[in-house]
Amino acid sequence: MSQENLYSQEAIEKIKEIATDVDFCMMATNLTAQPISAVPMSTKKVDDAGAIWFLSNKDSDHNADIIKDENTQLLYSGTSSMKFLSVYGTAEITYDRETIKELYSSADNAWFEGEDDPNITAIKFTPTEAAYWSNDENKIVTLFKLARAAVTGEKQDIGISGKIKV
Repeated sequence: MSQENLYSQEAIEKIKEIATDVDFCMMATNLTAQPISAVPMSTKKVDDAGAIWFLSNKDSDHNADIIKDENTQLLYSGTSSMKFLSVYGTAEITYDRETIKELYSSADNAWFEGEDDPNITAIKFTPTEAAYWSNDENKIVTLFKLARAAVTGEKQDIGISGKIKV
């Protein structure tokens, strides 16, 4: 696996690429507890500064965790796209109606009673550091390389990984 660390704008672009491609992540809060609290969240937007946005219920456990401790981790696992992202940063809750309306889509009707539901909050996650793994090759090529490595014992270059600093 090749190594490529990314910084600044390249880092933001990689976060945006993987977070929007994979969409769902596990948002881990209350990171000092055992077990940590983790819930699935759908990425609503990655802005130009690299902040990742979500919608959430104001009374949710993860909102309560964020109020107590802003340190949060997002884990994206795109098994079909072979893209993975672990992002550490801080989260903040906003009740800004314009932001909520911008992020809201009809799919959110499964959790809320429309974009004016008073229980909706937006979560802004600001990444500080991350690690990624991705493989842009065809799955058949990847499987062939894995099989070849198993038979020959030779290492194969089957993707790229790196650290990200925003």
